This record gives sequence, structure tokens and C-alpha cells, in this order.
Amino acid sequence: MSDVRELLGRAAEDAGQPVISTEVVYAKAARLRSRRRAAVSAAAVCAVAAGAFVVPGLSAQTPQKTSVAAPTELVGNSGRAQQLVKLLPADVGTVEQVSLAVIIKHATAEQAEEHPVGPLDGHYAVRRDGGVGYLTVSVMDAKTLDKKLGGGSADTNLCKPATREPQRTDCVREELPDGRVLTIWSDAMDYGDGTPQWGPELTARLTLKDGGQLAVRDSTGFEADTAQGPLLKTPPLTRAQLRDLMLRSELLAK
Repeated sequence: MSDVRELLGRAAEDAGQPVISTEVVYAKAARLRSRRRAAVSAAAVCAVAAGAFVVPGLSAQTPQKTSVAAPTELVGNSGRAQQLVKLLPADVGTVEQVSLAVIIKHATAEQAEEHPVGPLDGHYAVRRDGGVGYLTVSVMDAKTLDKKLGGGSADTNLCKPATREPQRTDCVREELPDGRVLTIWSDAMDYGDGTPQWGPELTARLTLKDGGQLAVRDSTGFEADTAQGPLLKTPPLTRAQLRDLMLRSELLAK
């Protein structure tokens, strides 16, 4: 279990932040599950696979009852949702800013405190046709990204994962005229049993000129006792719409 504790410790370093970095953690978690599936609890697998929902002082074994009936109140209604809506298609659905740490891990407001880097960093619930999906937006500066990658190169071709890392479906790597690189791929989120069980999503990464990175998850939602609604039939944004959003300067600090 030492490997699990190590991964959980690394995830806990970003507790309360809206950063959702999955590619490295998913690969490590998958390897741990295959070697020690009988020894790893579903709660631990969830914490590693979900990416950044571990918060300090919060035990997965003793969840607290927390109401999620008013999602905009979970993060103090920062007003970012209204700004994000201006960048989205008119028919995307109803958009509300939420805290996935509160919804999924039953974190308190203090434990889920945000430290956004980008002006629109955060978690957003998208309600449409009776379902609830999510958009997560996060900007990492060069120092934080280097720490996430463990000193690895930020220029790595994400469409060609390292040995034993999961393959990325429908992955497209686009080198932009200004030198930035945009990568978008599909993710079935099939990483074994766990709570929550995430539905399919589109994932996007944009390398920034200063060495940082913009990351967006375009998720159909999740299934769990705390789910705010059924999965969407498709991610909130199409691939083309996600690409347009990734190139909006409003997501980046001025």
C-alpha cells in the first residue's frame, strides 16, 4: 500500500485547487490496480484515478452527509460561471460553478478552498436534457507543471504515451502558428471500479509560451450516490467547440 499512499500524498498537494491533471496519475493508478487490486480499496482507487479530489483532513472511509442542492453556493458564487457562459455555445445548457471536492469528497468550504491561476479556473456543472456533465478549467504555471511531470518534458507528444501508459483515443496534436501545441483526445474513463465512476469525456491540453499549460475536461458526468444527475449522452462541448474554447484568451491570465 506504500505506492498508494505515495500517490495519494502527491494528489493531496493540490487539494482545494481546480487543477485536474490525469494523464500521469491514471497510468500509475492503472499499474497499481493490476498489481494490487485485491489490496487496494475502492476509495483509494477513486482518489488516485479521479485526479485532484483528495483534500487534507478528509477520510474516505467516514464520509459526511453534505447537501449539494445549491451548487453555486459551494464555491461562494464567484461569478466565473457567468463569464464562462459568454465563451460557450448558446445551446450548451445551464452552467453553474461547483466544487467537485465538496460534491464527491464531502469536503468543507475550508478544505475546498480554491487557488485559481487562470481567471476562469474552476469546476462547472452543465445541465442539459435532464443530465449533468462537467467542464473543468485549470491553468498551471511552468513551475507547477514541472512538478506535476516530475521533471519530464512538457513538450512530450501526448498522442504517443510512454510505455505502459493508456493509449489515447482519437488523439489529435495540433502545432499552432505561434508555437503553442494543442492536443485533444477522447477518454472512455474506463479505469476499473471506483466511486465516482466517470463517464466518457474529451480532454484537452494547450502548452503555453511561458512553459505553463491550460487543461480542460469536457465530461459527461459521473455516477455515484452524490451525483447531481444522470450522465449526459455526449460531453457538454463537441470536439470543435472544445477547440474553440481552448484558444480563447479569456481563459488565460493577462
